[in-house]
Amino acid sequence: MPNSKTENLNIAAFDRMPSPDEITARLPLSDTAAKVVTEGRQTLQAILDHKDPRVFVVVGPCSIHDPVAGIDYARRLKKLADEVSDTLVLVMRVYFEKPRTSTGWKGYINDPYMDDSFRIDEGMEKARRFLLEVNEVGLPTGTEALDPIAPQYYGDLIAWTAIGARTSESQTHREMASGLSTPVGFKNGTDGSLDAAVNGILSASHPHSFLGINGQGQSSVIRTRGNAHGHVVLRGGGGRPNYDTVSVSLAEKALSKAKLPANIVIDCSHANSWKNPEYQPLVMRDVAHQIREGNRSIVGLMIESHIEAGNQSIPADLSQLRYGCSVTDACVDWSTTEEMIRNTRDILRDILPKRSAA
Repeated sequence: MPNSKTENLNIAAFDRMPSPDEITARLPLSDTAAKVVTEGRQTLQAILDHKDPRVFVVVGPCSIHDPVAGIDYARRLKKLADEVSDTLVLVMRVYFEKPRTSTGWKGYINDPYMDDSFRIDEGMEKARRFLLEVNEVGLPTGTEALDPIAPQYYGDLIAWTAIGARTSESQTHREMASGLSTPVGFKNGTDGSLDAAVNGILSASHPHSFLGINGQGQSSVIRTRGNAHGHVVLRGGGGRPNYDTVSVSLAEKALSKAKLPANIVIDCSHANSWKNPEYQPLVMRDVAHQIREGNRSIVGLMIESHIEAGNQSIPADLSQLRYGCSVTDACVDWSTTEEMIRNTRDILRDILPKRSAA
């Protein structure tokens, strides 16, 4: 029996969490979703291996809080994805976990009802249901891996994974990334430095052994093979953007020095847009022109986008929430999203065959 005099002194309760297998049994992977996930991963790997000249774009809300608005967004994005598929591969950004500097809403899994009830058991099941629906719409999904246990619950529904600026330096997240079934983008640090991202890619490319859980929820030693499709995500930091040609060139040199493939994704949001969504289209246009002018290392882009522009605070009366508007970082609206993606396609469409042949 645990020694109550010395153990768990700050623990209020242990609430049972359903195992990954239990939740997956309730919401099994459908054939349609499996096909979308598999083809999405294969396409992204081909882009990262420079076998597919297209550019992928991870686009969607800063975070998911309303699944109805989220599926509405997914259906719109699917139509746009089909329209631009000759040039761009669209991946829906589906973020359920939000890292916090101090306090704040931690996301749909942690607090799905946004009322501090913290029904993580229900949030996890709701998150898996949402991912199933998005994949069945026909869109591959991308998310940030924050909690190292969470991928066991829904990793089979993800095509692309980000390791955030606050966690790229974390050994736990590097170990987890080494075992993920998706390509993984490591963001540069919040201070703008590249070291954490480059070292994260190197670490995750090697096998690791670490503590985790298996499908039955049992503590296990997880032994990984290593992830061959790690890449850097430039998101700005330290008071300045880093999507410009000089910053991209410095990132290429850092990857070359580490003997890593020159694969770079540009996040049009966060510090690259000074956290002002109105600048995201300018960042995306600049990056598209870099590709047009001969850059071959930029393989992807990220956009924070929702149905309505801006963001909102979470009200005490949740019925007052504005439909399709972010409750975390501010986003561009749907019409701006369409314009950004169509303009990028127009800039790149005729040069991608040359990029492939180069």
